[in-house]
Amino acid sequence: MTAADRIAARPAGPSRAAVALAVAAVLLPAVALVGLAVGSVHEPPGVVADVVLRRLGLGSSPVTLLDDQIVWQLRLPRVLGAAATGAGLAVCGAVLQTLTGNDLADPYLLGISDGAAVGAVTVIVLGVGATGAAATGALSAAAFVGALLAVVVVLALAGARTWSLPAARTVLAGIAVGQMCAAYTSFVVLVLGDRDAARGVMEWTLGSVAGVRWHTALFLTAVAVVGTLVMVTAARDLDAFAFGETAARSFGVPVERVRWALVATAALVTACLVAHTGVIGFVGLVVPHVVRLVCGPRHALLLPMSALLGASLLVGSDIVARSVLSDREIPVGIVTAGLGAPFFAWLLWRQGRKGSAAGGRS
Repeated sequence: MTAADRIAARPAGPSRAAVALAVAAVLLPAVALVGLAVGSVHEPPGVVADVVLRRLGLGSSPVTLLDDQIVWQLRLPRVLGAAATGAGLAVCGAVLQTLTGNDLADPYLLGISDGAAVGAVTVIVLGVGATGAAATGALSAAAFVGALLAVVVVLALAGARTWSLPAARTVLAGIAVGQMCAAYTSFVVLVLGDRDAARGVMEWTLGSVAGVRWHTALFLTAVAVVGTLVMVTAARDLDAFAFGETAARSFGVPVERVRWALVATAALVTACLVAHTGVIGFVGLVVPHVVRLVCGPRHALLLPMSALLGASLLVGSDIVARSVLSDREIPVGIVTAGLGAPFFAWLLWRQGRKGSAAGGRS
């Protein structure tokens, strides 16, 4: 019996997992509907439905130009972008936690956020001679290139000479590259930047989906869907990794090849997301833990559930970010940190109690 079969055979209530999956599948469209209705201008659910159905060619109810602009042009791409980003980060977090055997792993483990910050800070502080949409495009492109270069350096350091990718060395390489990138960004902001530049850098590092429009939303959705499908196809191999690298190898899993492929996929997905939304923390760290508590460790269920819950969490956090203050929005990263940090502290406390109880029994 393979490791995946042993996990699948666990009697951890399939009905409970099915109920959780059904709830998550209903929760996402419900939260998305609220996201389309809530904002500085309230749009009744009936108006939201009329606008969407009319745009899809499924309805003919009259709507005003203002309602159409608010719901279809502004809020729907923002909701789609938030959902795609939350789903992608959550799935990448689940995969990296399994591959590294580290419960604290998240999508930024490989220096991705710090590498993206290098690109973003370079554009924000040093400038590119562009304004408006061109400047926004340059910022996204620079952040993507910075994130990708950081990942390449991390993988090169971790797999030096042997072309293997040990989990511990990968984590250490990510920390080292992240610190180098952080040193660069701090130097540029403090020495070469002004107050406005520092504010722009801070806002970017806290994350936002406020600027997402249709072309960006469709790109983020494609990245999240394709990335999730690629990682779900490796669910059985990930189940084997859950028993440890030695066990996975004994069950016939090509450990190094699978790890390289999945780490590279997670890094690429995260780089694409970070380039357009900034650094949004805690989604990829906390969501997989919540799903494991409810549904167990099988990745065939863990990854889709993480995608649904991560999407709902970030859409809901964005609703809070643009609703909590009447005169302005707050970065969505502040909301996710405010929600995620207490839960993560509780999770650590819970694991500590389990460890103490186990030690007492021994």
